[in-house]
Parts: sequence; C-alpha cells; structure tokens
Amino acid sequence: MIDFFNVEKNFADRTILNNVTFRINPGERVGLVGPNGAGKTTIFNLIIGTLTPDKGTIAMPKRLRVGYLRQQLESSALAIPVADYTADALSSLGDIKGEIAEIEHRLADGAPEEDDLARLGHLQTEFEHLGGYRLHNEAEAALCSLGFAPEALPRPLNDFSGGWQMRATLAKTLISDPDVLLLDEPSNYLDVPAVEWLCKFLKSFKGTLLLISHDRFMLEKLTDVTLELSSGVATRYNGGYDYYRREREARRITQEAAKKNIDKRRKDLERNIERFRYKSSKASQAQAWIKQLDRLSDVTVISDDLSYRGAIRFPEPPPCGTEAVRFEHVTFGYNPADPVVADADFQIDCGEKVAFIGYNGMGKTTLLKLLTGALTPQQGKVVLGHNIIVGYQAQEFADLLPAGMSVYDVVRAACSRDFNPAALPSLIGSFGFSGSDQEKLCGVLSGGEKIRLCFARIFVNPPNLLVLDEPTTHLDLAAREMLQDMVRSYKGTVCFVSHDIEFIRGCAETIFAVGKRSLRKYFGNYDYYMEKSAAEQQSKEPAAATAEKAAATTGQIDAKERRRQKAAERARIAPLRKKLETAVAKAEAELEVKEKRRDEIIALLSGRGQVTDYSALRCELADVEERIEVITAQWERDAEKLETLKKELEQL
Repeated sequence: MIDFFNVEKNFADRTILNNVTFRINPGERVGLVGPNGAGKTTIFNLIIGTLTPDKGTIAMPKRLRVGYLRQQLESSALAIPVADYTADALSSLGDIKGEIAEIEHRLADGAPEEDDLARLGHLQTEFEHLGGYRLHNEAEAALCSLGFAPEALPRPLNDFSGGWQMRATLAKTLISDPDVLLLDEPSNYLDVPAVEWLCKFLKSFKGTLLLISHDRFMLEKLTDVTLELSSGVATRYNGGYDYYRREREARRITQEAAKKNIDKRRKDLERNIERFRYKSSKASQAQAWIKQLDRLSDVTVISDDLSYRGAIRFPEPPPCGTEAVRFEHVTFGYNPADPVVADADFQIDCGEKVAFIGYNGMGKTTLLKLLTGALTPQQGKVVLGHNIIVGYQAQEFADLLPAGMSVYDVVRAACSRDFNPAALPSLIGSFGFSGSDQEKLCGVLSGGEKIRLCFARIFVNPPNLLVLDEPTTHLDLAAREMLQDMVRSYKGTVCFVSHDIEFIRGCAETIFAVGKRSLRKYFGNYDYYMEKSAAEQQSKEPAAATAEKAAATTGQIDAKERRRQKAAERARIAPLRKKLETAVAKAEAELEVKEKRRDEIIALLSGRGQVTDYSALRCELADVEERIEVITAQWERDAEKLETLKKELEQL
C-alpha cells in the first residue's frame, strides 16, 4: 500500500499540497482528477522519489516495483531498434543476460570457475521467472496493438516522431509488469483503436493502477476509486468518474445547505447580542449567545470546478440544401505512387454529425483537408452542397496563434468586409471573453482559451459545415464536456476527428472507419460501430483458429516450449489465485457483518426497539449501505477475476 501522512509540498511561494493524507490499497485502480496545476503529477513524482515532501511522510513497501510512463526519452535510447527498446523493460534482465554470457564464454574456453554450472542454472531459472523469454514477443504484440506496423519494428527510435516514441515508451512501461503502474495522460498520442486496446490491456492488469487523464472514457472504464486534488486538498471518492461526479455534486449541495443554516444562525445570534448585550436583565443570556457564536464553525463549500463557467453560443447556421458534401471517387497521396486516400466515394447530408476514426497515418486529417479545399484531389472531385459555408478548425491552429495579437485583433482580422464592428464585442463575449478579457494577448492564453478563440474566429462568419480536427486537444474535463454539449446542439453539419472516445460517443451520429486506402461508413453512433466491428471480428476468428491448428499439426509450435510456457503460466497464476481467494473471502465476511447491522438498524427504525436518536441511526444506515455497495462491487470484480483465473488453469 501507499500512505501519504500530512504531506506538504511547495513550489516557490505556492502551496501545491497542504497536509495531504490518503491511502492507496493494493490492487486499487485510482483516477487522479483536478484542475491543471493542482498537484496530480507532483503526487507521481513523490511516489517515485524524484521529489521529496517539505513536510509529512510517504510510506511504501521497500521492494515495491513502480512503472512510470515518462514524458521524455533518454537520448541514448534513440539509436536502439524500437522492438529492442520496448523489450528492455526490466533492467535486471540485462544484468542477468550479461552474467550468463560471461559464464558461457568461460565454459566455451574450457576455463570455468568452481560454481559456474550451479550459478548458470540459477541465472537461467531467474531469467525465465522474470519473463526474459517472453518479453520480446510481448513487446512486439504491444507495439502492433498501439499502431506500429510489423515491418517498422526493427527501425531505430529516432526514425519515429515524438508521438510514436511515446507509444513505444508506453508499451515498455506496460509489459514491465510492475506492482504499481503510474500513467500520466497515456492517451495523449493514441488514436481511438489504440485507446480501446489500452483499456482492454489495463483491465487485465493485476497490480495497483494510478491514472491521470482528461479522457473521461478511460477514467470511467478503468478506475474504481477517484482522488480529487483541488486547492491543496486531496479528497477520496470510493467509485469511478461518474460516481465521483454524482457524489461531489451531492456533497456540494449538502455543504451549501449547511453553510446557509450556519450563516442564518450566526446572523440571528449577532442580532440578539447587539440588541440585548447592554440590558442588565439579559446580560447572562447575551454572554451565552456570544459563546454559541464563538463555537459556530465555518463550512467550506467545494468549488464547482467540474462545470465550465464560460459561455459559448454558436450562431444559427445559414440555410442550405439537403446535401453538405460529396466525394466522387477521390484519390490523393503526398507520394502519388502511394495514395493515402484511394477511390473515396461517399456523401454527407446536412445536419449529420460525422466522426472519422482509425489509426494515425490512415488519412483522417487528409480527408478533412480535402473536404475543406485545403488539398486538391489527384483524381475524382469533392463537391460541396448548395450554399455550404465551411468553418475549419485545424489541429495545429491553436498553437500558431500570434503571441503578440490580442483576442479582439485575431477575431477582427477574420471578419468579412461587410461585418459591423460594433457587433464584434458581443460576438466575442458569446465565446467567454468579456470586458478586459478581449484585450488579452494570445501568448498568455490557456489551452482552453485558445480553442474558444479559434471558434470565435470561425463563427464571426457563421458556417453551416463545421470541420474540426482534434478540437479537445488542449481542453480539461469541464471544457470538453462544454464543447460536447455545444457540438451536439449545433444545428449545422459537423465532421470531426478526435481521439477522445467519450466526445465521439456524445457527438457522432455516423462513423467513418478509416483504414489503409479504405473507408467504411457505419450508419449509427460509436457504440453501434463497436458492436458491428466486434461481430465482424468474431466471424473471422474461426478461420484464424483453423490456421493455428494447422500450424500446430505441421510442427510449427514446439511441444517442449509449449509445456514450458504452460508451467510458467501456472506458476504466475497460482499466487494471484490465492490472493483473490483471500480477498473474496474477506469481502464476504465483511458483507455478512454489514448486512446484519443494516437489518438491525432497519428493525430499530421500524419501531422494533428503543431508539433515542433517529437522525444518527439514519446517518449510520446510509454509511452502512454505501459500504455494502462498495464491498459488493469489489467482491464482484474479484470474484470475476478469480473465475477467469480458474478457467485459465483448467485450460492449461
């Protein structure tokens, strides 16, 4: 387990963590949430030891293996083939391999030392136990699942962009099989299929997971505990992201009501004291009121950081025909001999909300640029519908805003000649820039402010076809939800590319799956697309199984190696099974105690016993029922994992 006791951390004159105390139990899957700069990454750095607390203590087991997704690579790693870099996930394996090579060299030279044979056997056993024989295969599987082509795996890291290098680092972190896995924004460089794979992989991870992410899909899919960091304080919620939102809102409402009652009580006491303090007959009563006033404690209401406070109002789109855009056998490639888009032929109707999804490099952004006219087809043509006006939000535009220009100047420069300048402040204000905010320079804007400025620049000339390339890139959770609501309610046509699965689920009504020189339209939302894709994949599995069986019968799978792999799997599963059996038994015992107490309280509240404090009983009943819900959820997860392990053992 990981325990923070009254931890304080300051940077310059700013307090990031203020007497923070919390515990992370073994096997928990914790999502760290909070506004930017609240201290989420600081928590990670304190755990791995790159930072030390100014006050307080952090307690962890001494031999705890921690895997941390680092945001920068060592320069010495750039010349290493990507598969070898990823497979080198455990530094201890390199030392073992080196010692094995030395012993084998002495044996080959006929000059072995006395205990070389025994030492060699021990090293080989340890190498196998640590997974040395399987890491390279696991590395290649993880890299391919994250979008790497098999033929690219022998290439050195410096052949790839920074985003692909981060994918390799993510794969390396994942296969190292640590006790605690720390992931800081792991989906930043991942496309939708890679995010789906990552979620499936992490679902089967047996250790403790700590996740920092602005991806609501990942938070809800993977976490069962939420740790909120805000204003230097850490608050634990025993549930995933949706549970956290509900409970936080309920807590805020309760705190507001308590504050209102206390403020009213304070005002009444102050009025009575002021009225009667100088009357001798009421002097003793006034002193009692003063003491009551001193005992009143202030209630701090949690800030409502989850809801975006600004306002964005998209203007009504201009009227147009029934067809927004049509691709007629369009082919385009940056290298004419290797087209990115090949014979694309489809139509998008007005009012549709369309998402293009697929691996990076498959041509999603290219399709958007062809649609807007930023690129010209080499074959075929792109036809816009009647009176279609395109508004294009490019992926990189927010990063290219002139640092020395003000918000007002950027929007003013995008106005058409006949635009009334008097209406400009009102329009800019509708995108969350009011008063002096319009004079802010682009160089000091936050990521969310830059995105809002880009939208204001687009809608100064209202479009009816909105084209968005990664619109959520710089947005926090609250701003993403705000943008999702605005896109969903926008009456025009929207075509977009996004790696935020929850944003796609909330906005898209039609999905285009973009593959290598292929394009397929799904007439439904993201969940419909996933169902259809899964069904198509299942239909292909029998053929794959037949091919595997044929390979086995022709001797391509070595029987001895297969037995060794099964033995290693059994050795891996046995301690996990014992741990889960213990957890399930403990949960069942605690459930029995809690359910018994719940029945006792209900009996008392029903009049079957003497009760002096109904309010306290109701509060205890609520706590007991919440604990039963939490234990039951954990028991179901552990029982399901245990059943899966038992099936694996049966198969072995």
